[in-house]
Amino acid sequence: MGKEKTPLNKVRIDKWLWSVRIFKSRTMATDACKSGKVKINDSNAKPSQSVTRGDLLQVKKEGFNMVYKVVDLIEKRVSATLAEPCYENLTPEEEMNKFKQWYISNTPAEQREKGAGRPTKRDRRTLDRFKDSD
Repeated sequence: MGKEKTPLNKVRIDKWLWSVRIFKSRTMATDACKSGKVKINDSNAKPSQSVTRGDLLQVKKEGFNMVYKVVDLIEKRVSATLAEPCYENLTPEEEMNKFKQWYISNTPAEQREKGAGRPTKRDRRTLDRFKDSD
């Protein structure tokens, strides 16, 4: 007499955004909802508001306007490959291009070999010339 799983009809919006990996933590998802950065079908979402299949979500993240359609409901965080079929990304192409460009340019700073110390003035000028040549 094992417990049978019943399909979910609705899930909290903050929980769903976290479980499909749109936000890194549930706290970040909750804060985004509270600050009006998440909309369900063109109305501002509260963190406790329920989301159902077929809902359109507008998420403002890192200054970009992302649009998602809810395909499936989950409550627990899963891997990215399992989370991907749970939503459909309807974000406009130009917005996705801006996001990809931002993501690529947001690379970590250069590293120097351990024990090499700070760059000299001459090293700095050489680095600056090299960076500006792009």
